[in-house]
Amino acid sequence: MSDQRPSVLVVDDEAAILETLRILLRNEGFEPHVAHGGRKALEQLPELRPDIVLTDIRMPNVTGVEVLSAAREADPDTPVILMTAQATLQSAMQAVNAGAFYYIQKPFRNDELIAIVRRAAEHRRLRVENRSLRQEIRRRDFVGDHPVGSSKVWLDILRLAETVAPTESTVLIQGESGTGKEVIARFVHELSGRSEGPFMSINCGALPESLLESELFGHVKGSFTGAVKDKMGLFAASATGTFFLDEIGETTPATQVKLLRALQHREIIPVGATDAVPVDSRLIAATNRDLDEEIKVGRFRSDLYYRLNVISIHLPPLRQRRDDIPILAEHFLLRIAGLRSEAPKRLDVAALEMLQEYNWPGNVRELENALERAVILTPGPQIGVDGLPERVTQRKAEPLVSPRTPLNPTLEAIERAYIMWVLQSEGGNKSRAAEVLGIDPSTLYRKLSRYGVEGEP
Repeated sequence: MSDQRPSVLVVDDEAAILETLRILLRNEGFEPHVAHGGRKALEQLPELRPDIVLTDIRMPNVTGVEVLSAAREADPDTPVILMTAQATLQSAMQAVNAGAFYYIQKPFRNDELIAIVRRAAEHRRLRVENRSLRQEIRRRDFVGDHPVGSSKVWLDILRLAETVAPTESTVLIQGESGTGKEVIARFVHELSGRSEGPFMSINCGALPESLLESELFGHVKGSFTGAVKDKMGLFAASATGTFFLDEIGETTPATQVKLLRALQHREIIPVGATDAVPVDSRLIAATNRDLDEEIKVGRFRSDLYYRLNVISIHLPPLRQRRDDIPILAEHFLLRIAGLRSEAPKRLDVAALEMLQEYNWPGNVRELENALERAVILTPGPQIGVDGLPERVTQRKAEPLVSPRTPLNPTLEAIERAYIMWVLQSEGGNKSRAAEVLGIDPSTLYRKLSRYGVEGEP
């Protein structure tokens, strides 16, 4: 697709309409081509390969729906807009089921049509760019759950990750829960010189301090009740590879001291041991907390922060990269279909618009969960608004803080309000709320205990 003038094939059996639309589209910055009737369109499609197809439905010999099918078969990324002067519910359903991008009734306003064509052009651009990104990632032999998106902010993040990947520098990834911090950590690992080594990860907020210390550093036999044999910690197990510490902001001061030693001296002391063990792993840490604020209130060590924050990657929330939602949705629908061994379902235009309008407090993880739910509950091949969760269709613009939250709130006040909002959205179901928040249930209970709200819904 040309960056300057997206090409549009206009199909109609009335010459006057073709000429009018050709002039209108040319004046609005598009490259128009016309086909007098559906048969001519079928002849032009293979060679022309337009970015967008705009076709009438009711035409002799070859209908607009047949043009739609041919265009989608030639290039699945081509959005097709159907026009009709005799709109019926049946024809609309047929068009949508065939994969039409939009269905517009004649007569229409010129500005209305141009707005739809521009949206189709952007839809096409995003799909093509995302496919190119996937191909580039495959060329690097990247495996696993790759980063998906084509917005400028997301591509800038990937370029930064590519730049730091070959180095041995410690990386700190910051962002709200569910923004894809582990995905970026794996991306850095796979593009690094350590890609042949293991990628080990642990959620520091999911375990009590005593168990976390054993998982991180290992222990020797007899060091505590139940330690019946020596155990290698994850620092040692990730030798020659990458060790990813998620939710590092949840660690206690005592654990932070030991992490600092591991970074400074490249060695650890297993629980119950006296001799240090050298370690050779690259550390990537992640947090959804504001560590500067945590340092101010004495919950995080500044010296550890400076050791971690050699290279900082900040992941924006999904509500700040809404252009990526169509691509992410397509990615998740394809993956869900693969896991279920069935044909992928697609979103209709209204459902996709609803997804883009919602604020996504749980970010990318919440989007994936919402689509998995929609796939399960939708019997047909197309997901409509009715298949989306109620919180998406009815709470899309609700703020993340309650009216009781004061002006200039503290970080703790915002976090408490956010947790309570998600809890209320999920009907008080703590397990489901923890899933949306992207944290373990034990972490959620600990946060609720800290704010004294265990009994609230």
